[in-house]
Amino acid sequence: MVKGITKRWLFSSLSLVLAVILILVIAFSFFIKNYYYNAIQQTLTGRVNELVNIFAEYTSVNSKEFEDNSREYVENFPDKELMELMIFNSEGKIIITSLGFAPDMTQPMPDYEKAKSDPSGVSMWVGSLTSSEDVMAITRVIYNKSTGEYAGAVRYVVSLEIANRRIFLLTSVVILAGIVILFFVIMSGTYFIQSIINPVKQISAAAKRIAQGNFDEKIEKKNDDEIGELCDAINNMADELDAAEKMKNDFISSVSHELRTPLTAIKGWAETMQMGGTLDPAMAEKGMEIIVKESQRLTGLVEELLDFSRIQNGKIVLIIDKIDILAELDEAVYMLRERAIIEGKHLIYDEPDNVITMKGDRNRLRQVFMNIIDNALKYTPDQGVVEIQAEQQDDIVTITISDNGCGIPEDDMPKIKQKFFKSNQTKRGSGIGLAVADEIVKLHGGTLDIDSIEGMGTTVTIKLPTYSEQDEMADLINRELFGDDIKNLESGK
Repeated sequence: MVKGITKRWLFSSLSLVLAVILILVIAFSFFIKNYYYNAIQQTLTGRVNELVNIFAEYTSVNSKEFEDNSREYVENFPDKELMELMIFNSEGKIIITSLGFAPDMTQPMPDYEKAKSDPSGVSMWVGSLTSSEDVMAITRVIYNKSTGEYAGAVRYVVSLEIANRRIFLLTSVVILAGIVILFFVIMSGTYFIQSIINPVKQISAAAKRIAQGNFDEKIEKKNDDEIGELCDAINNMADELDAAEKMKNDFISSVSHELRTPLTAIKGWAETMQMGGTLDPAMAEKGMEIIVKESQRLTGLVEELLDFSRIQNGKIVLIIDKIDILAELDEAVYMLRERAIIEGKHLIYDEPDNVITMKGDRNRLRQVFMNIIDNALKYTPDQGVVEIQAEQQDDIVTITISDNGCGIPEDDMPKIKQKFFKSNQTKRGSGIGLAVADEIVKLHGGTLDIDSIEGMGTTVTIKLPTYSEQDEMADLINRELFGDDIKNLESGK
């Protein structure tokens, strides 16, 4: 939306201002050019007019007298540095120049040709030489006073390079001024646009928070205009999304309960075992193992879905107590060690000798460890290694669970903890285990981070706050002040 508003402004008001500035620059450039060219033209015209006085007494038919008169004029010409002076004789040949050397007869001289045929005997030309140099030239024809015959001509040539440079410099200054004006127009226009865009940005930010699941977010309506109507529409949308989210969670809950019904494998083995008689004891034992295993898997999936639903609805309750976090981690490792042996994988955990205590829900934290270790074993190949380490630094206990399994693709890393997301679709699981574990860790004031390289393995790092001396002191004070109430709560009264 911001880009759209800016684009419309650029193509409306800003384009109009730009057009006005462009017209002014062109007009100024034209004016400056005319001013300098007219000044040069007036100078040349003045020089041409003085020829009437210089050659006024010339009445002889002797060309020698004309040449002498011309040479004297050229030698005494005061503006040799500013312009070039050429003298033509009656035969159209240049007999002398102010440069002192033979002129280039291949250069264009249309003013000379036109002056001979013009009744006024004067002609001016502005153009370029063969060297691409811009010049202004004017020619005055001289006639014999006594016979009226053509005696010769005088031609003045002025280079326009200096004038063009000055014109370019002044035009550049005007263009720079136009750019400065345009800059201030853009700044003022941007300020005006921001007064519209900022409320839209606030609405957009609120809409993003709503899209992320914060359906309690409400946008404050400040004005009864189109933006105010947009606020009302987004607030209504948030209410609708909130209702839809609750419906989805209810659906997950109902589906979770339905998943308790035995699936095909459980039902098949149960029916086979009901047949009895010819059923081999070893086959029956295998069937029972499958039924138990599948039942445990489905029960775990249902519990994950229920936990996820509780977390989404904010109804999950932690039973907080002072616990030994290493004991819960050791319990999770113990419960999964047998599985690792059966699958031919190495589960390595060297439990520290010290005790690390913290305030937390022992069952929920054990659930987190079980989930992470289960994932590590799931994605680790045969003879692979899952290594668990725990250490305490200051008031933080860090637990790392590393494997050398298939790893996670880089593109999937930002989404790995999102609900229902599964990076590897070939493995079992609901896709919400990590999301549940992450939420439980957050509820304990900790963090759960995942680092992975595809094809090399994954490392999950869990950091949790430990039970500090300040916490212990606070508990002692609370027990002194509210001892009876605490005892009643602990006894369930």
